[in-house]
Amino acid sequence: MSDIPDSRPTATVVIPCLNEGDAIGGLVAEVLAVAADPNLPVRVDRVLVVDNGSTDHTAASAAAAGAGIVSEPRRGYGRACLSGVLAARDADIIVLMDGDRSDQPAELPRLLEPLLAGEADLVIGSRIMGDYEPGSLLPQQIFGNRVATFFLRLVFRVRMTDIGPFRVIRREQLLDLGMREMTYGWSIEMIARAAKSGLRVREVPVSYRKRAAGESKVSGNLRASVKAGYRIMFAIVRAKRDSLPLPEELAEDQRP
Repeated sequence: MSDIPDSRPTATVVIPCLNEGDAIGGLVAEVLAVAADPNLPVRVDRVLVVDNGSTDHTAASAAAAGAGIVSEPRRGYGRACLSGVLAARDADIIVLMDGDRSDQPAELPRLLEPLLAGEADLVIGSRIMGDYEPGSLLPQQIFGNRVATFFLRLVFRVRMTDIGPFRVIRREQLLDLGMREMTYGWSIEMIARAAKSGLRVREVPVSYRKRAAGESKVSGNLRASVKAGYRIMFAIVRAKRDSLPLPEELAEDQRP
């Protein structure tokens, strides 16, 4: 073993999960394989799977694969992400990805490059710019992306093609954004608040696979898709006007 200190910045991979027991073990194994590469420009200190109230074997499968488990029983995608970020206390950089094994951890260096080169503060993996498997992005997802990115450009003057889940940002900068959206608006709120704060947002092309098993929590359900779309659009408006109260029909999903 070398006595030379590892001077690479530290990174924690945060994976929010709800009933992804059939996918999460394989994803954690992939992430750990990438982390073991000595040429990776960061030192991945931990992989944290945030169990967001799963009723299956998500936590057990993730732990068996080598991940640390953060329990966040209060439902909400954003809440799960934030709980993972808060638990990653010693990390310089936060890596976020979904737990359904659609994202490809091997492409992490592609996202890290502009961040570590000082060219960007928030880097998003764009599935639209990259290569996505047939059926991995449903028509409603592609349409929703177009609408959401149009409003991001209109309101915040930031040009995006995707609001994908695979992203990297320095932990302190993320915490400084003052994220408020605890449901599916989290991803777009991060972009909106980053742009509003003057952070440099950049996209890089990534590959995207069909989810490993089961149905998407949002795109596979019409009612959930409509509600998520409402949350996403409201997150843009509220990021522009921080004092705007949350509509009553969404407030039940935001209670602490």
